[in-house]
Amino acid sequence: MDLSEFKRQLRRTGEIYLRIKVRPQATATKVKDLMSDQTIKIDVAAPPVKGKANAELIKFLAQEFAVTKENIKIISGAGERVKLVKIINF
Repeated sequence: MDLSEFKRQLRRTGEIYLRIKVRPQATATKVKDLMSDQTIKIDVAAPPVKGKANAELIKFLAQEFAVTKENIKIISGAGERVKLVKIINF
């Protein structure tokens, strides 16, 4: 699974909102699939305890989109598997 179209959109507009479905406690953090409604499935190699899975997701997205972790915010769904994430690129 490739996030290149989302990366191009971020470069064009300076910000992007992503709907992400997280599967915590995976063996590795990686993009698994793009669902028909544009939700991105991501496996996260961290348990859903005390924000560890969210922190791992933010770290992964920062690397993928070449932005700092501070430029990524979980807008909604912090305690859920489906999250709305905003990424800013200044």
